[in-house]
Amino acid sequence: MPQVTLAEWIAAAQQGDSLLSFPTDTVPALAVRPDRAELIFAAKQRSQTKPLILMGATANDLWPFVQPLEPQWQQAADRYWPGAVTLVLPASDRLPPAINPADPTSVGLRVPNHPIARHLLAQTGVLATTSVNRSGEPALLHFDQINTQFPNVKTLQPSEIDRLERSGFDNPPPSGLPSTVAQWTIEGWKVLRQGNIEFRG
Repeated sequence: MPQVTLAEWIAAAQQGDSLLSFPTDTVPALAVRPDRAELIFAAKQRSQTKPLILMGATANDLWPFVQPLEPQWQQAADRYWPGAVTLVLPASDRLPPAINPADPTSVGLRVPNHPIARHLLAQTGVLATTSVNRSGEPALLHFDQINTQFPNVKTLQPSEIDRLERSGFDNPPPSGLPSTVAQWTIEGWKVLRQGNIEFRG
């Protein structure tokens, strides 16, 4: 049964031997511990040229995976996080190569604007993420679809989501739109993908 309790979900995330899904502000995430990123590529039949992103509860959780912090990176994080903006930055040697097999020198990072997502990430630590779908197909937006098409992916039981909501964690619906992606280059910021947030650096 793919739907699990909160405690089981967190334990699976920490163990790293299972794929998981959780709600975010854009589309539900397919996630795994960063050093097991190859599990996502296999499940999605995803090209090694398409990198995953790291998602964390706070910017400070993500900074260890990049080279020494530049002021412009911190400014962008302060402006757009939590939110639907992915920052692509030079990677540190802590980044598992499987996150970006074609170019392990860079990594995409994001803090979602979704209280339940950040609550989960605060307990699991940073996770490797992408959308839930077979490569080339639309992202799945509902957990019943995810449970059907990806029966081995663990999702939270609806009662657990309800309990989190009653505890004060908002659960906004997914926008269905991808995040804006901006990469830091020697010339400054370059927008690689325009989502529903306009990136101004």
